[in-house]
Order: sequence, then structure tokens, then C-alpha cells
Amino acid sequence: MSETTHLSPIQTVEGEHATFAYRRSGPQGGTPLVLLTRFRGTIDDWDPALINALARNHDVITVDNIGTGHTTGTPRDSMDGFATGIVEFITALGLEQVDLLGWSLGGAVAQFIVDARPDLVRRVVVAASTPGLVPSAPEPDPRAVEIQMSSAATAEDMEFLFYPDTDAGRTSARESAVRIEAARPSGSIPVTDDVAMLQLMAAGGAYEVNVEDLIARLGRISQPALFANGMQDVGIPALASYFAGSHAPNSTVLLYHDAGHAFLFQHAERFASEVKLFLED
Repeated sequence: MSETTHLSPIQTVEGEHATFAYRRSGPQGGTPLVLLTRFRGTIDDWDPALINALARNHDVITVDNIGTGHTTGTPRDSMDGFATGIVEFITALGLEQVDLLGWSLGGAVAQFIVDARPDLVRRVVVAASTPGLVPSAPEPDPRAVEIQMSSAATAEDMEFLFYPDTDAGRTSARESAVRIEAARPSGSIPVTDDVAMLQLMAAGGAYEVNVEDLIARLGRISQPALFANGMQDVGIPALASYFAGSHAPNSTVLLYHDAGHAFLFQHAERFASEVKLFLED
């Protein structure tokens, strides 16, 4: 199997509230890079092209949230709950400090982890995500909301949700889908509608935070932070990354003009190179 269609085997570790399922690849010895996945995503939904590009230089760990995918336990329904679950996983692995890369829902969770346990996080990458309800942000495309609510989304739906409606975007979408499915194990466990609704509850709670508290939370991010997105994201506007970077004191903002929510798959090699520079700066 080629590098771009291979994911490392699933491992497990016992935490206080769950048996956590995770994958680990790349050279160990430095600060591990823990990846937190998107809404309705599991460790089986990462594009191997991105994981393997990151793992050339970093100890890369992907994990399923409590009660989701291959991880046992009771699913969480708040950002604080998701954050404490990931902290429990990191502790169970015996890691004293990590770098975080959170995509979409995972990016919001990463920000809550930084706020709750700043000692645990060295650097943080927030991809295609938001700190909460950003002032003046455009509403998401109605079709994007409809797709997110559905457990029966088609390949065309996911293409619309994650990639721009261009020849290059459509090609990237289909190539990524082939890689993900080629690497997906036969025992893959999809996110149920019940768990997805709890994830939506958690996201909704984050959106209820007032602007002053939102800015204050961003201001407490003392670690180097990279906020990145595609400018064609139909679900989470790139303005959210700009807003976050405007208020996090040690931040960088990276936007891809020709990409959308899955910019990190569309530009896997380029983004992995940017992450490498950011983590090693």
C-alpha cells in the first residue's frame, strides 16, 4: 500500500472514563502532535496524504473522542466535556506536553483545551474552525447546514461541503475520497445521529458566549497559535480565523484562496510544510 493510502494500526489506552482508540505514526522523541477531528469525524476520516506528510517530521497522534468511533464511554455534549476527554487521553498516554492540531469541531475543542490546561499545550493549530460566534460573520450556506444535519450525505454533498466548486476543487475532493476509503478499515464505526446531535449541542454552547468573553478567551492564548482556513469555506467563514488571529496575542493567520473546509487535504503537502515551520519556529 502506498504512503498516501496508508494509516497506522489502531491502538488503545485506558483512561478513567473510556478506552481511547488512537493511531500514532512518525518519529517519537519530540513534542507529539495530537490531531482532533471534525464534526461527524473519526480517526478513520483523516486523509492519509496529510497524516503521512505530517508524520515525516512529527510524532502524530489521532484520537477518537469519548463515545465516538472506536473509543468507548459516554459521549460528551459540551466543549468543556470534549476538552476534558482529550486531556484524559493525553494523560493516559503519559504525555507531559503536546502540540494540538484541531480541524473544524476539533479546532474549537483545541481552543478550550488551551484555555483549561495551558501548561499541557506548547503550540496550537486551529484549522477551518471558529472560537465561537464571530461578529459580522456571514451565515453558513443553507445547503452546508442541511448536509451537516444529515447522516445520509452523498459524495456530492461532501464535495460541496469541503471543497470549492472548481475543476481543481472537484479533482482534489475525489482524489482525497479515494485515499480515505482505501485506508478505511473494515471495522470502521461511523458517528451516529445521536452522537452528532451531542456534538451540535457542544458547538451551540460555544456560540452562546458573548463577544467580550470570546475576546478575553482568545487573549489568554499565550502559546504560538496558527489559525488557518480556505477562503471558499461554505460552513465556517475564513473571517473566523482572521478574528481569532486578531485577538490571540501570539498568532499567525493562514488562508488558502482556492480552497474550502478541507483545505488541509486539498493542499496536504503545502499545509504540512507550513505546520512544520510553525512548530519548529
